[in-house]
Amino acid sequence: MATRAPDRLAAVPPDRPKRPPRLRRHLVHQLDVKGSPYAYVAPFFLLFSAFGLFPLAYTAWVSLHEWTLLQDEQTFVGLENFRTLLADDYFWNATFNTLSIGVLSTAPQLLLAIWLAHLLNRPLRAQTFFRITLLLPNVTSVVAVVVIFSQLFGRDFGMINWVFSLVGVDGIAWNEGVLSSHFAISTMIMWRWTGYNALIFLAAMQAVPRELYEAATIDGASGMTQLRKITIPMIKPTIIFVVITSTIGAMQILAEPLLFSSYIITGGVDRQYQTLSLFIYENFTKLDFGYASAISWMMFVFIVVVAGINYLLTRRGKGGLT
Repeated sequence: MATRAPDRLAAVPPDRPKRPPRLRRHLVHQLDVKGSPYAYVAPFFLLFSAFGLFPLAYTAWVSLHEWTLLQDEQTFVGLENFRTLLADDYFWNATFNTLSIGVLSTAPQLLLAIWLAHLLNRPLRAQTFFRITLLLPNVTSVVAVVVIFSQLFGRDFGMINWVFSLVGVDGIAWNEGVLSSHFAISTMIMWRWTGYNALIFLAAMQAVPRELYEAATIDGASGMTQLRKITIPMIKPTIIFVVITSTIGAMQILAEPLLFSSYIITGGVDRQYQTLSLFIYENFTKLDFGYASAISWMMFVFIVVVAGINYLLTRRGKGGLT
């Protein structure tokens, strides 16, 4: 009797990996597109909260107390430190000095930086050399800068007074007068930061389309006309950025007046160039942390106000630059 051959087993295709549903893929894509940028910037905000916001808030809390290391307990006094501060002549003197030095150093510095960037934006030989040279003052130690300039502005043996003597001008005691000391400190700041800002302006200028300059040259526009009519309007956002950052830096001047006065924290015998930062440092050395914190918060308010005014003035001038 013939036997039936066993039926051949049908081949079962291997299981294929299941694809996620379309909705799941869409959600993952949306999470990646919208959520990943926040994950990238999260480390900055975490560090800023730890080392920026928390010290700022803690300083505000300290400013509401009579806080010194000479006492075991810190007494809550509310706004008393701020009331005392607003009636303090030394505080207003430091505020005036800070604003005066800031204006004398910032305004000429930015104008000179734009002019230097405009010159370097043209075809020149050894462009890299000139750009590196502009950055050298910024990377130089501030101590070395102030020491050298203090010698240049010396009353008896300074080079600047020696040049003045050649034209019959008597020597100037640069660190004794208000205006003269402000001018000397502003010169140090300008020398250190002009090249740095010029490189920022140069980077913005190189993004301006060259066709605009070529068309202006064909129309007979001079270099200064191109700077005023083309370059400045096109780099307006960069100008606003540099103005704000320079203003913040000018309100925080500390090293230059401190070293110019040979480490006298009062900014001269008559406080003729004591800035707000020096005034804060003076009160910290007195271990009066509550009063020093109040000064710090007032300086923070001044920085916000001055930076806001500069921003509004720069934005309002947009129409006049075009």
